[in-house]
Amino acid sequence: MKTVSTDKAPATIGPYSQAKIVSGLVFTSGQIPVNPATGIVEANDVAGQTEQSCKNVKALLEAAGSSIDKVVKTVCFLADIKDFAAFNEVYAKYFTSSPARSCVAVKDIPKGCLVEIEAIAEI
Repeated sequence: MKTVSTDKAPATIGPYSQAKIVSGLVFTSGQIPVNPATGIVEANDVAGQTEQSCKNVKALLEAAGSSIDKVVKTVCFLADIKDFAAFNEVYAKYFTSSPARSCVAVKDIPKGCLVEIEAIAEI
C-alpha cells in the first residue's frame, strides 16, 4: 500500500491520507471545494464548489499516476439534494467516462461545504 500526497489538492484536515494506492487502484479521500493554493472555499454556489472538488479529485488521481478517465466509481455528497441537477451539469464535464456513482444528500459537509466527492480509479 502506498500513500499519495500532493500540494495540488487540499491538505487533509484530520488523521487521514489524501489518497491510497492498493492492488492497482487509487482510493481518494473525499474532496471538498478548498482551493489548495489559498486553503479556503472560494465558491458560494454548488456549481463553483463542484468545479473545485472535481479539480481536487483530478489532481489527486494524477499524483497517483492515474487520471479522471480511469475512475470506476465515485461517491458524491450534497448538502441539499435540490442541487442535484446543477451538480450533475458540472460533474458531467469531468467524469466523461460515466463511472459508477452514488450521490446522496447529507446533513453536514466539513467547512460548511455544499459538495464532497471521492473516487476510486485504476492506476
